Amino acid sequence: MIQTKDLMKVYRTDEVETTALNKVDIKITAGEFVSIMGPSGCGKSTLLNILGLIDSPSGGEYHFLETDVSKFTERQRSKLRKQNIGFIFQSFNLIDELTVFENVELPLIYNQVSASDRKKRVEATLERMNMMHRAKHFPQQLSGGQQQRVAVGRAIINDPKLILADEPTGNLDSNNGNDVMKTLVALNDGGATIVMVTHSQYCAEFGDRVIRLLDGQVVTENLLKKQML
Repeated sequence: MIQTKDLMKVYRTDEVETTALNKVDIKITAGEFVSIMGPSGCGKSTLLNILGLIDSPSGGEYHFLETDVSKFTERQRSKLRKQNIGFIFQSFNLIDELTVFENVELPLIYNQVSASDRKKRVEATLERMNMMHRAKHFPQQLSGGQQQRVAVGRAIINDPKLILADEPTGNLDSNNGNDVMKTLVALNDGGATIVMVTHSQYCAEFGDRVIRLLDGQVVTENLLKKQML
């Protein structure tokens, strides 16, 4: 599903050049659950943004679904992203002015799904997330754990082939964090490919494999004995 070769990301200003990713080679097959770890500033989120087609690399190759997308335009990346990728963020990234229902519905609107189909799919997703009773509430009226369940619902509403999670338990207590990990494991068991950035060794061990970055480079890759909840 994912393969990078000599992937580079360099940020330049008039005075400073910063290499965020330096010749990164990774391969992730469909159905894997891969954790990415490393200290702050090592390039984890930069890599996730490129894998998620939010950003483009400065050099090298990125093959997604057997297509080299490294030189795609923003419009091409956006189309491919909307159809295939779901995102879960540490800060939830919900829209305060929209209800729970409307936040989860948003990706379906972008993909021009009919109103009747949207209603059915959003209700089914909220039931799955145990959030149907909060459908008319706004994000500020929810706990952190509830907000993250809504964010997960939004990420999976289009049944994406790839789910990218950036520190999905970072703002949660252990109980709510475990709930998020249960959901990710269930999605992976259902066939979704998951790539998760995390500082937590405990969370990382729910994956099949851990990739460790340092100074923008892959330093180790290890298979894991998957943790069970």
